[in-house]
Amino acid sequence: MAQVPKVSVIPLGGLGEIGKNMTVIESQGEILVIDAGVMFPEDEMPGVDLVIPDITYLVERKDRVRGIILTHGHEDHIGALPYVLRQLNVPVYGTRLTLGLVEAKLEEHQLLGEARLREVRAGEARTIGRFEVEFIHVNHSIADDVALAIHTPAGIILYVTDFKFDQTPIDGKVTDLQKLAELGRKGVLLLMADSTNAERPGYTLSERVVGETLMNVFSRAKGRILVATFASNIHRIQQVVDAAHRHGRKLAVVGRSMVNVVGIATRLGYLAIPEGMLVPVEEIGRYAPHEMTILTTGSQGEPMSALSRMAAQEHRDVSILPGDTVIISANPIPGNERVVGRVIDRLLRLGAEVIHSPFSGIHASGHASQEELKLLLNLVRPKFFVPIHGEYRMLVAHKRLALAVGIPEECIQLAENGDRLELTPDSLQTTERVPSGQVLVDGLGVGDVGHVVLRDRRLLSQDGIMVVVVTVDKRTGQLVAGPEVVSRGFVYVRESEDLMEEARLQVRRALERRVPDGLSDWQSIKSDVKDTLSRFLFDRTHRRPMVLPIVVEV
Repeated sequence: MAQVPKVSVIPLGGLGEIGKNMTVIESQGEILVIDAGVMFPEDEMPGVDLVIPDITYLVERKDRVRGIILTHGHEDHIGALPYVLRQLNVPVYGTRLTLGLVEAKLEEHQLLGEARLREVRAGEARTIGRFEVEFIHVNHSIADDVALAIHTPAGIILYVTDFKFDQTPIDGKVTDLQKLAELGRKGVLLLMADSTNAERPGYTLSERVVGETLMNVFSRAKGRILVATFASNIHRIQQVVDAAHRHGRKLAVVGRSMVNVVGIATRLGYLAIPEGMLVPVEEIGRYAPHEMTILTTGSQGEPMSALSRMAAQEHRDVSILPGDTVIISANPIPGNERVVGRVIDRLLRLGAEVIHSPFSGIHASGHASQEELKLLLNLVRPKFFVPIHGEYRMLVAHKRLALAVGIPEECIQLAENGDRLELTPDSLQTTERVPSGQVLVDGLGVGDVGHVVLRDRRLLSQDGIMVVVVTVDKRTGQLVAGPEVVSRGFVYVRESEDLMEEARLQVRRALERRVPDGLSDWQSIKSDVKDTLSRFLFDRTHRRPMVLPIVVEV
């Protein structure tokens, strides 16, 4: 009896969250990885720089991994690659622009020389191990985005993340509807599709509409124009360039990531800037306000971004002037609304006119809305469907759309990160869970910041710290000096001298109770001091600072 072909699909990131996208396809002892993205830390992760997927499952099976395929060049799809390649040095496949952005990232991490990068093009197919992968052009807010048709022993898996159906794209390259329909006729076993805008009715605005809006704003602006957008949105940047050029303006580029991406995109031919138009940011003062456009980072209100520093009057080269027009051409990522609002307030106080997301036509999402998602489902008519790329409510909304177009409920699977989905020609079911979760990156440390460290950081940020230092004679076990009590982030010492003196007395009494036994059991001493001082401080202040006892032997 012939064995039923099976394929495992394991999402390691990107489900129930925005960011950290990574999916594993496993068949016949071989593994294919799709994307390696980061997620930006949440408020309860103080000090953390990035969040990346847990790749324990892949590291334990590194000899089976045949390659990593990158769908496009956004950070939530490529940002974790330097950390992954340190543990999993396998070939990386991506389109020209995607690999251009990856090269810059790997060079920064001193990994470029070891990396095995393989360029692919939309419209072609590649054999990777035992998998045949077709690359299909789709529209998004970055050029060179591809969907993947993965031919497996069980059937075709169509992976369509981060897409929309833009009928009038800036580069003239529409989503390859013909190929999607052709795959639908062949028969798609499993469709995995972007859920970001599954709650948004209608169709997503064409990027070209943004260009028309920019032209209108440029035509009436009398002073300088500053445009903040995502550095990776090459098409948006091109439209800013076109509008500035048509109105006789020079262009200065500000912000590290914006400078890098503009340089890469120009070198690779994805961005066309007329000769002589670019000027160094240090020279913007040489031009009249109506002759100048500044392209900058900071559309999400990031504290250290160029626009935030301009709004705070802390930027070295650019000061906001009355009469400036500031265009924020991006919607705030959920959770960033408050910081973006604060930046806008500051810009307005400085006398600038601010045009931002509620302004019709100033921003277009790169993700498909409900009618486009339904169109994809109808074009492909998959046997099974798994919503991906979105918070859980977005996945649920996408499931409802699939039900509305006639996909049977038993053929739709809402998965979680770490679920192993076992796929056969006739079934899709969750069989087990594999290690998954969040790995925190803090500076050069990867994974060395865990829940305990985060708990301590949150405690320190809330109530501060009290350090207690006692000096003990190591021969006699007697108290030699102290206790000294130091406050950081808890109370202002000069205004709380009575509290600090009473705290010292409480610690001294706790130590004196132990004198008959000697002060030799350090751990016990520290525990007593910590408990005594913590109770006292809470009774007096109803606050719980971290108490850190230090015993010095002399």
